[in-house]
Amino acid sequence: MSLVFGAVAGVALDALLGEAKGWHPLVAFGRMAARIEQRFNPAGSGWRSHGVSAWCLAVLPLTLLVGLLAQLPLLGWAVEIIALYVALGLKSLAEHALPVAQALRLGDLPLARERVGYMVSRTTAELDASGVARAGSESVLENGSDAVFAALFWFLVAGAPGVVLYRLSNTLDAMWGYRNERFERFGWAAAKIDDVLNYLPARLVALTYAVLGRTALALRCWRTQAPLWDSPNAGPVMAAGAGALGISLGGAAEYHGELHLRPQLGEGPPAAARDIERALNLVYGGVLLWLAVLLLWSLQRA
Repeated sequence: MSLVFGAVAGVALDALLGEAKGWHPLVAFGRMAARIEQRFNPAGSGWRSHGVSAWCLAVLPLTLLVGLLAQLPLLGWAVEIIALYVALGLKSLAEHALPVAQALRLGDLPLARERVGYMVSRTTAELDASGVARAGSESVLENGSDAVFAALFWFLVAGAPGVVLYRLSNTLDAMWGYRNERFERFGWAAAKIDDVLNYLPARLVALTYAVLGRTALALRCWRTQAPLWDSPNAGPVMAAGAGALGISLGGAAEYHGELHLRPQLGEGPPAAARDIERALNLVYGGVLLWLAVLLLWSLQRA
């Protein structure tokens, strides 16, 4: 089966159905990963080697299983499409972001704070309207890279096993990749593997955002601001995205009671409600651009 056809079908399925309701494979994986972590990291005492072993146990068997299922005659094509559909989060991203923008437009700041709290890990209870818009816009740009473009990238590189390997790794990074006493050593492997898997996709996403927005400004922000960001992959994505939109992101944010003085990203006025929607449109446009390029490439090879 053509991976290009699978990519189009997977994106279309996500657009039609959104995130699976009731039972989701990633939720089940998260429960399994939590049990593995309890076994390999009791009382936060696990070393880096324990984290590597736990990562391999959680990710590799499922990746191998999906790879084998994808080789089955007749059913393999369905496995490919379903694997991408489960890994994608485009419609889910919109379902989380648009209510934040709507609440801001209606002047309902408490609701906007509550809704953006579903998207970000920072403290949102004291954010003003601009802070909510900034948090929402940053989340859309970064999660567009992680939950949409990177999944597409690894699907096109390695099919169903590639996208499963990526999505499970990204989930473990979200669960174990914290720099705190419990996960500093144990979560090191999950964080580093996720950084490696996102390195190329993040830079393609930054370029995509730049092409679709204020290109010169986006490229300049990427070049000058991304190296100052603490994440090697979120920095290029959000700096280019903020520049493409012509707005200012970054700045101070509180995480778990601790104030982080983050560098500024982008250039222009502070983010507003409409910029959450503009960031989402940037992600939509990027997906359409990727699929169009893939289709053209496929037709030229035919």
